[in-house]
Amino acid sequence: MDLVEIAPEAKPPVAKIIDYKKFQYLEERKQKEARKHTRETELKEVRVSPFIGDHDLEVALKKVRRFVGDGDMVKLSVVFKGRQMAHTEFGPRLLERILGLLNGMAELDRPGRFEGRRFVSTLKPNKNFVQKVQQEKTEEKHQAEKELIEPNKQESHVKDEQTKN
Repeated sequence: MDLVEIAPEAKPPVAKIIDYKKFQYLEERKQKEARKHTRETELKEVRVSPFIGDHDLEVALKKVRRFVGDGDMVKLSVVFKGRQMAHTEFGPRLLERILGLLNGMAELDRPGRFEGRRFVSTLKPNKNFVQKVQQEKTEEKHQAEKELIEPNKQESHVKDEQTKN
């Protein structure tokens, strides 16, 4: 048995008489458990053209919504090719249009700027939107579980009736 200082900042400091190896093991388990429940946000990239069609823009927005709903940051790149570099003013316009279509799902983390032939901006998820999406996912999961359980109950009820007859 060892004398182990548990809380050195407390007034007076707290110490326990325990096995030091066991104490180290328990502390390590706590840290592993804490790491398990943390989630790193990833940076996902969506590339678009400055003269993108409406449908293609909707597809790109679906991707952005999905990434933001998962809590990931999104790097939005407007890629200019060839003679499109003569009309670089379309990059900021397209970014403003996309932000308007997202309706508050994401916030501008880093304003747009040119990096070579790309106009790049970073969007971060709106916390309220992420919570709402995660709540909807859990509700859908519970609903799916209910649907799996209920047919089994009905089948067993039918079997019981058949055995009675």
